[in-house]
Amino acid sequence: MQNSQYEQQYKKKVIDFFDSRTSYDNDYTIHRALPLLDLVQLQKGQKVLDMATGTGIIAIAVAKIIGSEGKVTGVDFSSGMLNQAQQKIEELGLQNIELIEADAEYIDFNDESFDAILCSTAIVYFKDILAALRKWYRFLKPGGVIGFSCCSEQSCEAPIIIEICGKHNIFLKNINEPTGTPEKCHYLLAEAGFKDIEVKTQQLGFYRNLEQAKEWNGGWFHPRENPLLQVSSEQMAQLKAEYSQKIEAEATEQGAWYENLTFFVTARKT
Repeated sequence: MQNSQYEQQYKKKVIDFFDSRTSYDNDYTIHRALPLLDLVQLQKGQKVLDMATGTGIIAIAVAKIIGSEGKVTGVDFSSGMLNQAQQKIEELGLQNIELIEADAEYIDFNDESFDAILCSTAIVYFKDILAALRKWYRFLKPGGVIGFSCCSEQSCEAPIIIEICGKHNIFLKNINEPTGTPEKCHYLLAEAGFKDIEVKTQQLGFYRNLEQAKEWNGGWFHPRENPLLQVSSEQMAQLKAEYSQKIEAEATEQGAWYENLTFFVTARKT
């Protein structure tokens, strides 16, 4: 499949996935986003860009911190997510948030437009993370701060799916791999020109109901390739069965552990 054709299909798949999440906000999604704000230390009157803003969890919290003199720009390509964000913004009466429906990977802004750029859990969906970071560096004012969060390589059941598929000569790439360790996050930011790089680690994993955990829909996200698109329905059924067996074998009395070691990453443009 040609790269441009796959990228279009991938982007549509991601949009459809997030459009379908009509009850996105919960304790988990909130708690994995807001720690970024403790790290970037925003001030009143600042201009902030929230990339892949989703339902506006970060953007709304930022808007309250920076006050009426400041401005938040939230970018996302999911109209469903943005509709949820807009509804919350209107209910709260906030006047300092602008939402833009666009692909965060390709949108452009003037140089030195923002005091801070944030991206919660979405940077791994970008096809070229280093290129995105270099653009964000350009968007930032001197002294500006970037903050993003991402998961470890071992998170979100990815290693189990990769292992099972590998036994059938289906070789998957882990979407979390490019930013999957503190060292990789540090390297990417340094390559993009950032200084004062810090990576805070927090375990956000939890136990799930075993029956729910055993169900895998066969989905796989990766911005460059997805070999599972080519497997037959019979082979997919076999992969799902093996996944279910693996989850059950590793479960405890508490249920099935969902690993989610999260990195909260900050850096500055000097």
